[in-house]
Amino acid sequence: MAHARVVRRVTKNTPTIEGAGVHLKRVFGFSEVEAYDPFLLLDDFRSDSPEHYLQGFPWHPHRGIETITYILQGSVEHKDSLGNAGVIGPGDVQWMTAGSGIIHQEMPKGDAQGKMGGFQLWANLPAKAKMMEPRYRDVQSSQIPVLSFPNGVTTRIVAGGLEGVAGPVEDVVIHPEYLDVTVPPETEFLHPTRAGHNVLVYLFEGEARFGTHQVTEGHLVLFHDGEELALQTHRNSVRFLLISGSVLREPIAWYGPIVMNTREELQEAFDDYQRGTFIRHKS
Repeated sequence: MAHARVVRRVTKNTPTIEGAGVHLKRVFGFSEVEAYDPFLLLDDFRSDSPEHYLQGFPWHPHRGIETITYILQGSVEHKDSLGNAGVIGPGDVQWMTAGSGIIHQEMPKGDAQGKMGGFQLWANLPAKAKMMEPRYRDVQSSQIPVLSFPNGVTTRIVAGGLEGVAGPVEDVVIHPEYLDVTVPPETEFLHPTRAGHNVLVYLFEGEARFGTHQVTEGHLVLFHDGEELALQTHRNSVRFLLISGSVLREPIAWYGPIVMNTREELQEAFDDYQRGTFIRHKS
């Protein structure tokens, strides 16, 4: 019998402003990084007000991490210092490995009703991979497999695998799982998890019960270790992100968009940026 994961904590997202004035909800980030290892930050940027997101995220650097952007509504136009450019829309994902360094911008646009929605997750890179060559993976919605189960559960697989079906994002250092799951009312959801991996669930629609914890929209659930995750819905359905990855257990030196292992490496990154030598790999 699988060892079930027990809830470690439940936390509520908090309003914050980032970029050039984008209003969003921070699910976690910039505190208690050890608890969420290997993940650093998760933002929920859903909004019905264009003035809350149109300012976007103008040119800024990243080093030492991966940023994962998943769009529900509207679109995000992106460009970078290596000449990459594109637009991701509803259901699309951009998995960007900053590695040794990249400078980019992300500018959100709403749909015809002015609605914009999605999430951005930051995943840490281990010391051995922090200076790897940067890369982009723009994944179209049609490339993401969707599994539908007899009990009405549906699962979109961005990364990881389920029932022998693999998501399109592969070859990532932290061996992540990134699922978008919908569970109908009066339904039990059971999901195998890899022991030794950190597992997070962010509810963004509806509510569900995890053991003795009744959890509603806008809350994050962090679990103790185990081999299986379980939840139960009652009168309402629930939709959530299920995210997991291998724990790094490495020191973190973090300031803004740069995450390294030591303060010396962090200072080197900002010195590189000031000198114009930030980009180590050029296409």
